[in-house]
Parts: sequence; structure tokens; C-alpha cells
Amino acid sequence: MEERRINTGENRLGVLPVGQLIRQFAVPSIIAMLVGALYNIVDQFFIGRSIGELGNAATNVAFPLTTSCVALALLFGIGGASSFNLALGRKQKEQAVYYMGNAAVLLFLTGTILCVVTQLFLTPMLRFFGAPDSVLGYAVTYTKITSIGFPFLIYSNGGAHLVRADGTPKYSMVCNLTGALINTVLDPLFIFGFGMGMAGAALATIIGQIVAAGMIFCYMLRCKTVTLKKNHLILRAEYFVPVMSLGMSSFFNQIAMMIVQIVLNNSLTYYGARSVYGESVPLACAGIISKVAMLYFSVVIGLAQGLQPIAGYNYGAEKYDRVKQVYFQTVRYALTVSGAAFLLFQLIPRQIISVFGDGSEEYFLFAVRYFRIFLFATFLNGIQPVTATFFTAIGKPVKGIFLSLTRQILFLLPLIVIFPLFMGIDGIMYAGPIADLAAGAAAVLMISLEMRQITGLQKGREKGAAEFG
Repeated sequence: MEERRINTGENRLGVLPVGQLIRQFAVPSIIAMLVGALYNIVDQFFIGRSIGELGNAATNVAFPLTTSCVALALLFGIGGASSFNLALGRKQKEQAVYYMGNAAVLLFLTGTILCVVTQLFLTPMLRFFGAPDSVLGYAVTYTKITSIGFPFLIYSNGGAHLVRADGTPKYSMVCNLTGALINTVLDPLFIFGFGMGMAGAALATIIGQIVAAGMIFCYMLRCKTVTLKKNHLILRAEYFVPVMSLGMSSFFNQIAMMIVQIVLNNSLTYYGARSVYGESVPLACAGIISKVAMLYFSVVIGLAQGLQPIAGYNYGAEKYDRVKQVYFQTVRYALTVSGAAFLLFQLIPRQIISVFGDGSEEYFLFAVRYFRIFLFATFLNGIQPVTATFFTAIGKPVKGIFLSLTRQILFLLPLIVIFPLFMGIDGIMYAGPIADLAAGAAAVLMISLEMRQITGLQKGREKGAAEFG
């Protein structure tokens, strides 16, 4: 029966079993997100082994710029993909291709602008991000090169969302995997073989990003469901404004993370210098731990991104039962992953941190405590990102934006500032789980109210269909 319906021309997003679709779209998304995290993890691993604590601290200082790249990639990637799928669900194919074209142009354009700004104001930016004198030189060397790759990083990451929305999730996965593999192979060659240190790690990173971006570009020349032409690349407000609107939730979530990272870096340096750990130990440890946590968050965010085209298409097609199914199944998967990450972070934190090189006893003492306390509420973290993406997917970006800001801006940021005033550097650690619990509660409340509305729409549609029949 389902195969016959597909053959009549109906999009598979509205026909195939929801569980099957989640697997088809989420697995490539997860792998793509893990690959993005792997760029940073691989650099961190080899830098830690070759340069040590100061090198690890330097990559942490530069990390807000990477986060800003991800924010722009999600703004136009998720926004373009959501707009594209909603338009297809409403049978508006010509409008859909304009959304894709405008999003693709903005991905590369904003990456170029960010590259130029970074090159012009590199040292003051890194100072602002929390770099002490002992770390600044390493951070400048690393970031001066990696910023050249910003247009390609943003285009490849954001373009992967457009490729998935076009119905080819496996190809987007291959693009990101290829870039990550190139980075992994070249890192030890440049760092150890050629003795290039931080510069070698940075160069390996941008070469992988350029290759991945080239593969995305080649796909855009021959999309699966639409034909992208030159006129679709001309920026028009009627198309890029909706794209930005639907991408704002994911964008603000990343910007919030960047703001928190900057405040966190400065707080760790300030309060670390006034503790037994010193100014560089907390900065280096927190950088490693945040990137390890990124591996877990990559799985959760990948699940959320896999939800996006399925929920968007079915909401546009008024198949509300399928909309509810995809949300609840995705949340169950996300909570399972969250529980597993919680156990790892609580049981083997020292073993995890040891992978990235040796350090003093104070280094490992801080790392273990930070792992266990700051990430204590990890078991609940699967709900908020899935719910925020769900709101964006169904065309309700304001709710998605608000929910994206809850954990980072409304809860974590003020707690990072206030708690250390009374508890010193320990206050930073305890801010994490409290913010996670509060954000989880907000997500549960908002989705409960939304599901009531969706159920009402579903009943109204069923009643109308019965009367018409």
C-alpha cells in the first residue's frame, strides 16, 4: 500500500513509517555532527600530545569563533532546509528552490565576511575571549590560519542541511566524513612529520573543510528534487527573510553558547588564578571537557536535525499524527543517549581527560571535579535541543528561539557570574547542572502546551474530513 502511494508521486516524508524516516535522516545527521566535533577533537588530541596544556588552552580560547561559524551554518542551513521542506509539503516547489539558492549564497558570503573581520581584529578578539599572555601566541598562530577556512566551514556545514532536506542525507554525511578524514590524516603529518605545531593543526583543518565544501558545491549543481539555476541565487528578501526567521532558533542557541564560552573563559582565568589550580589549568581542562561533551551533544543535535525535514513536511501537509510521532520518538532516542553520556562522565572522567595528554595532579583533580559537577544533569539534556528544533521545523521560530536561549542566556550565564562571587571557581561548576535542570523543565512545559494545540488541529482536520466525506 505504502509503495503504491509513493509511486503516485507523494513525498516519502509523508508516507514511510516515522521510525524508518528518523533512522534515515538522523543517522547521517548524527555522523555529520560528530564529524564537525571531530575536527576540534582531533586538533585537541594532537596539540595536547605535542604542545601540551598551553596548546589546549589556546584552542579553547579560539573556540568561540568556531561556534560563530556553526551559528551561521545553522542560521542559513537549518533555516533554508526548514523553508524548503515546508514549501514542498505545501506543494510550492518553485518557491522551495529559491529558499535553497538564497541560503547557499548567504552561507558562503557570511563566512567570507567573518574571515575578513577575524583577520583584521584577531589579537583583540582573542584577548576578549579570555587569552592570558602565556596562551595568546599559540592562539594567534592557530586562529590566523583557521579563519581562512571559515567560508568553507560554514558552507559545508550549512550546505549539508540543504542536501539532507533535498532527500540525500547519505551524501551530506560522506562530504563531512571526507573532510574529517583528511584532517585526521594531515594533523599528525603536519604537526609531527613537518614540525609545524599549532600552524600544522590549523592547516590540516582548513584543507579538510575546503574539500568538503567542494563536494557540497558539486551536489548543488545537480540536486535531487529541484533544479538550482542562477536566478535562484539572487538574494531576495521574500526568500532569505523566512530562511533567517526559521534558522534563528538554532543560530541564537549557538550565539548563546559563544557568549557563555567567552564569559566562562574569562571567569576560569580570573578565578583560576586565585585558586590552587592557576589560570591556565581550568582554561585547558574546561576546553577539553567542552569538546568531549560536544561529541554527546552532536548525537542529540543530529537527532534533532533528523527530525526537522520529517516534522516540517508533515506539518505543512497537515499530517499531525505523524508530527507527534516523530517528536516523541526522537525525544526517546535523545534521552537514551543522554543517560549513557551521564554514566560515562560520572564513572570514567579521569580516563577520558587522560586521552588528551598528561598534566599535573591539580590538572586532573580539576578536570574530574568539573566533569562530574558541571555535567551532572546531562541525563536530561536531550529534551531542550530536540524541542527547540521541533518548533523551528513546524514554522514557529519565536518559540524555538526562546527555548534555545533558556539554558545558555537565561540560566547559565547569570549563574556563572553570580555563583563564583560566593563560591569561587567551584561556583562555575555548580552553575551547569542547575541551568540544565531549569532548561529541561521549560522545554517540558512548552512542548506540553504545543502538543495540546497540535491535537486540536488534528481533531479539527479529522472532523472536517468526516463532514466532507
